[in-house]
Amino acid sequence: MIKISKVLQSKIDTVDFNNIPFGKVFSDHMFFAEYTDGSWQNMEIKPLEKLNIHPANLAWHYGQSIFEGMKATKHFDGSPMLMRPDMHIKRLNASATRMCMPEFPEDVFIEAIEELVKLEADWIPKGKGSALYIRPIMFASDEFIGVRPSDNYIFIIMTLPVSLYYSKPLSLKAEESYIRAANGGTGEAKTAGNYAASLHPWKLAKAEGYDQIMWLDAIERKYVQEAGTMNIFFVIDNTVITPAADGSILKGITRRSILEILKVKGYVVEERPISIDEVVQAHKNGKLTEVFGTGTAAVVINVKDFGYKGEKYGLEVDSYKVAPFIKQYINDLRDGSEEDTFGWMTKLELQTATAQKL
Repeated sequence: MIKISKVLQSKIDTVDFNNIPFGKVFSDHMFFAEYTDGSWQNMEIKPLEKLNIHPANLAWHYGQSIFEGMKATKHFDGSPMLMRPDMHIKRLNASATRMCMPEFPEDVFIEAIEELVKLEADWIPKGKGSALYIRPIMFASDEFIGVRPSDNYIFIIMTLPVSLYYSKPLSLKAEESYIRAANGGTGEAKTAGNYAASLHPWKLAKAEGYDQIMWLDAIERKYVQEAGTMNIFFVIDNTVITPAADGSILKGITRRSILEILKVKGYVVEERPISIDEVVQAHKNGKLTEVFGTGTAAVVINVKDFGYKGEKYGLEVDSYKVAPFIKQYINDLRDGSEEDTFGWMTKLELQTATAQKL
């Protein structure tokens, strides 16, 4: 049983839900747990508060920090909805293993998410594309200067009301100098250092007029991997292609869901290495009809053009068919407009302590 301590006064009335900057507005409560003496303890949902952290915190110095990103939306009857929370805890624990951190119990994770979202149900914005963003994070908490795994950890779940992550189609730069990840590295883990390492090349790309980076592989600088912090898809000659998750690509849950939906709907789908040269040639031949990124925050975002070796290749976003279909389908799943034939959605009943599968 998770202890729940509620705020005396919610700050929800101070929030303009028609103007929510992504990542800056937080709801009233958070889940908090500590790993000490070999087990997770002191589990509690309590008012969101700042932490008192020692300057020698091991995570700050040596990078043991991982996180997840997921969303709660509203069913058309007003009930909170979660999409595939079981996949998120599995990926969180895979990240924990890679970063030499303790796994978090799957059942406690699901319970914590459900109880926290039910408590913060009024914070879920209305309207397609809006959601309550859920950010679980785990980090080392030893007060020690030395390169070794921490003995103690803190696990927190925060929630944030959000609107659209991207408001317009993106321009991507195929990056030839910097890399995101390499096989054998931490590319599959949602660890903080992966994102920190992407900031400088992203800044340089922004200075050239691009919105984000199209990452290429670490060895040959040839094969496309991701788009910024998202997985990437191409539609070439009526085939939907996405890079294979080969150890250096994040195994996106939105990516996986899209692949499963498209296969069921009869699309030709391929998970395989795809080179930037193949993408450019398909564009020149008129066979590249769509490029889009996918992820929890953005869901699906269209790419309007990409640059490679000093040349820019434009795309007809208004003629896209796959990207708008899949975005609409997922948003409809999240508000109950689309029947959940996959069994992915969890509808939370606010009057009971349990959730039901649709």
